Amino acid sequence: MTSNDDILRALGRVEGRLTGIEDNVALLRKEVSDEKANAHNSRAVVHQRLDEQARQIAHLDTRVAISGGADAQIREEIKSLKETVEKNQEAVGPALEEWKRMKSIGYGISGLIAFAGLTIGGMIAYASDGAVAALRHWLKIN
Repeated sequence: MTSNDDILRALGRVEGRLTGIEDNVALLRKEVSDEKANAHNSRAVVHQRLDEQARQIAHLDTRVAISGGADAQIREEIKSLKETVEKNQEAVGPALEEWKRMKSIGYGISGLIAFAGLTIGGMIAYASDGAVAALRHWLKIN
């Protein structure tokens, strides 16, 4: 039979091994809890990045919608301005044609006045010799 000392020794070895196993389990639990904390932090960072991306996409969608509305408004304004310009051109067209006609008549009249001035100037130059002679005769200057 085994003695009490052998049994106590065996129980001591079992207890020592259990203590070692408990320490190993505690160490594993600590490592697992550290990994869980790291994984939680990592997931939190990923979720923050996803939230930021969602905010940026929403902001971009808002910008695109605003830009589209502004573009449509500008197109409508340009269309109405184009229509206004075309109406004004139609209304002013006859007046412009009349102005062009008056301008060409004015050039003709200016040409006639210039021609008449040159003609009169030529006649005065031609007649000036006779006029000088008549003036000298009248004033009795030799």
